[in-house]
Amino acid sequence: MLFVCYPKCSTCQKAERWLDEHALAHDTRDIKLQNPGEAELRAWQAKSGLPLKRFFNTSGLAYKALDLKNRLPSLSEDEQFALLSSDGMLVKRPILVTDTAVLVGFREKEWEAALR
Repeated sequence: MLFVCYPKCSTCQKAERWLDEHALAHDTRDIKLQNPGEAELRAWQAKSGLPLKRFFNTSGLAYKALDLKNRLPSLSEDEQFALLSSDGMLVKRPILVTDTAVLVGFREKEWEAALR
């Protein structure tokens, strides 16, 4: 499993503790140091079945600074993927990539169900 996170994020820390407590082996990747590329994001979004908007960190400073709340609806899918791949801080985290699923954000019950 690949655990994509921002180490200073308290939700990411909580999710990683949960993975460790459940003895779930994972590779950890700092999203700020190694931002997901556009192809990777497209694959994750397709595998997750989630709308692209769910991949945006809507509470982040970068999201607010770019006024994406108002701009996002008018951007094409290609423009949205380009934005996400340009700055890891725009991407919702943590992201857990498994062989069968991509989980965005930490919801303990959702992770439990997906990882059984």
